[in-house]
Amino acid sequence: MTVHPAITPENGRIADSATVNGLLRCWLRETGQPVPACGALALPLPASASTLHAEVLYRSPTGHHRFGEVRLGNGTPLGAVTVASLLALESGAGRGTSPQATTDLVGRVADSATRAARHLQHRGDNADEPPEATPFLRAEQALVLGHPLHPDPKSRQGLSESEARRFSPELRGSFPLHWFAADRSVVSREGGAALESLADLAPEVPDGTVAVPAHPWQAREVRSRPGVRRLLDSGRLHDLGEWGPPWWPTASIRTLYRPDAPVMLKFSLGLPITNSKRENLRKELARGAEIDRLLDAGLAAEFAAAHPRFGVVRDPAWLAVDVDGAVESGLELVIRENPFGTDDRVSCVAGLVAERPDRGAPALTDLITKLAHRYGTDSDDIAARWCARYFDEVLAPVLWLYREYGLGLEAHQQNTLVTLDAEGWPCGGWYRDNQGYYISETRVPALERFVPGVGRVGDNRVADAVIDERLGYYIGVNNLLGLVGAFGSQELADERGLLRMLRERLRGYSDLPLAGTLAESSTLRCKANMLTRLDGLDELVGPLETQSVYVDIANPFAEGGTTA
Repeated sequence: MTVHPAITPENGRIADSATVNGLLRCWLRETGQPVPACGALALPLPASASTLHAEVLYRSPTGHHRFGEVRLGNGTPLGAVTVASLLALESGAGRGTSPQATTDLVGRVADSATRAARHLQHRGDNADEPPEATPFLRAEQALVLGHPLHPDPKSRQGLSESEARRFSPELRGSFPLHWFAADRSVVSREGGAALESLADLAPEVPDGTVAVPAHPWQAREVRSRPGVRRLLDSGRLHDLGEWGPPWWPTASIRTLYRPDAPVMLKFSLGLPITNSKRENLRKELARGAEIDRLLDAGLAAEFAAAHPRFGVVRDPAWLAVDVDGAVESGLELVIRENPFGTDDRVSCVAGLVAERPDRGAPALTDLITKLAHRYGTDSDDIAARWCARYFDEVLAPVLWLYREYGLGLEAHQQNTLVTLDAEGWPCGGWYRDNQGYYISETRVPALERFVPGVGRVGDNRVADAVIDERLGYYIGVNNLLGLVGAFGSQELADERGLLRMLRERLRGYSDLPLAGTLAESSTLRCKANMLTRLDGLDELVGPLETQSVYVDIANPFAEGGTTA
């Protein structure tokens, strides 16, 4: 039996404070309540006849504020669970929110805070990097606290402590794959070389069967599904158990990586992680393979001619077990290319900017501080130059692709990778995620000259207004404003100067309505993570238009960073 070290009071306090700060940021963003430049913040909550008070430690134009301890008016200090209860009660007032939904949110917040404390404890007790940790893997494992504007970024209900130890990137977990042998008659697949790479990694299986890997958590869960159970009972599916060398979970938990493997494997997990169960849908499998064909048919060459240092991490192949009476069996696998060498300085942006109380400073702070020392200037100057290069190398290609071909990439910070040169400057980038490709309905002909009928099999032809709303959030709010907020909240730069510089760069794409909105509109559409969670929405289920709650927020780009 695995013995878990006790969480120290200090790690518990840090995790609770980070959770409270995330809750307050969500509340303030989603309600539009102003934040004073300094001093005390008071949040009246009529539904509970109470008022929350907190000292403003840092006021961020982008919403990445920092707060001290939260108290009631009588001075009683409040922890994350109580703050979550009061804010959930207030948010649900007038929305018809059920008590069960409030309880669910509070339970997830408690689970998230406890897991964050466990991550901090583990990192403190195991400070040394494992020998297999490449720059890519280190960034994938860096999100010990998670999304700074989410109420429960580390909630994983259904994952036991012993399972978390194996399966969590924050705990540097690793494990062998679980394998099945499936009769060829119940296997669907697509892809050439990537499928061959998977076969090279698999154990020997009986003639007439196909080796099908699974995440160990997934393997246990799918055995209880009736369709899979029938295949096992009939002998068309054989459970081979765990086999082979260890794989490491990346930031998404379900995508696994091995430094020496030519592919990564994205599994289907029926496990609620933040806002969604992370299960692969058949249309998403087809979508990734179709985008691979689209790139091979000529789009990649045209993209590279315009932006040679930006690439798409491809999902060229997939493998799935079929069951009667269901579209998905739970044994759906995306086979993703692994284009990164062990020394490539490529990082998930979310991991690069993540708060790191376990190591004293985020990787971003270390990087900018070293550059300032090298060039004999201050961090404000370096931050402006770094963000300018980041826009040109990482965000400009995404805007170009959408402007020229109507192909939108859901480039939030976890889906965006930045390549750094030897000094630490951005020198390239990557996009990943087969779920996040949007094809403009009005500009389909631009892509159909490469692949006729593109977007039908993947069910990702989308109205421009919807794409603009989604990409406005993912590219503008989550990625760019999140980057600016990280620089500001880590005391590396004045956010207002970065906002002005980025606004000018967005104006360089003013013929693209999305960029024009980001640069000039007085408000932006923004995903409301607390309301989405409170309403119990799964962001991978149902029509794109209704998968999340969106609200209007003041646009920091257009305001020049003068107000929050």
